[in-house]
Amino acid sequence: MPMSLPILFLILLLLGFLGTALFTALLIPRLRAMKMGQRILEIGPVWHAPKEGTPTMGGLSFLLVTLLLLPLSPLLFDAYPSKELYAFLVSALFAVSNGAVGIVDDLTKLRHRRNEGLTPTQKLLLQVTLSAAYLAFLRTGGIIGEALSFPFFGAIPMGFASYFVLLLLLVGITNCANLTDGIDGLACGVASVIFAFYALLSARAEAAAPMLLSAVFLSVALAFLLFNRFPARIFMGDTGSLFLGAAAASVPILLDLPFFSLIAGIIYVIEGASVILQVIYFKKTKKRLFLMAPIHHHFEKCGYSENRIVLLFSSVTAAACALAWFLP
Repeated sequence: MPMSLPILFLILLLLGFLGTALFTALLIPRLRAMKMGQRILEIGPVWHAPKEGTPTMGGLSFLLVTLLLLPLSPLLFDAYPSKELYAFLVSALFAVSNGAVGIVDDLTKLRHRRNEGLTPTQKLLLQVTLSAAYLAFLRTGGIIGEALSFPFFGAIPMGFASYFVLLLLLVGITNCANLTDGIDGLACGVASVIFAFYALLSARAEAAAPMLLSAVFLSVALAFLLFNRFPARIFMGDTGSLFLGAAAASVPILLDLPFFSLIAGIIYVIEGASVILQVIYFKKTKKRLFLMAPIHHHFEKCGYSENRIVLLFSSVTAAACALAWFLP
């Protein structure tokens, strides 16, 4: 007799959590030995200086655990339509491939001993290519069509333009999630709330692929938080933040609720908007709108502790998710 979806969810959650915790614990001394430490921006808060040299690229554990869990997927989806298995595999690999972009970015930073890796153009081209390929696979598998579901308005046929909108959502959320990884525990704290919410949405819809994906993504975020909470023993790097961003953008698409990534990911949107507004305002006035962008650094310079910012941003995320739950 096949196992129920909640049981499968718990199995993946447990395996993912234990695997990520184990790999991360093993990575910390290995990365230290290889001198793969984080570079700290000189323009950042002065109290970040002691973080210089903290091992980075901890997001490698996300990719390793996800890839190791993939061989189990045929067994997990034995009682479900093949389309569910297909959606699970393609979406998991989409997150991993974005994490691979992060690996290149992190290695570039470490090799050149600077805080900047790939150029924005290089990173954008890679992300657009991966997102376009992901959407092509979803379309080929019959997962998505040419209509988009909007809150309050339902499904609206948009033709080929629907893929362009989804592409913008995927690339935008992935990049904004990358910006959120700036203080200890913030990226994982926010992501944990988001994936817990996605799991509840998936359970309500009885959708196997997004629910089991949420289990994997939630497990890696929670386990990494054990090591990344203040004071962090390891950073996830772009390897981890691009993985989480791609994951957060892809799951709502499988639920036919693509714009929920903007609501549940409200912190991602705010972080991205703060950077854009800072640049525009500075170009026009030669003054700064925020003390520092992304906005979590503004709160730091206002005197908020890192733990307080994580709690605040996670609470805002939870409130936004609660609102989204009741949207028609």
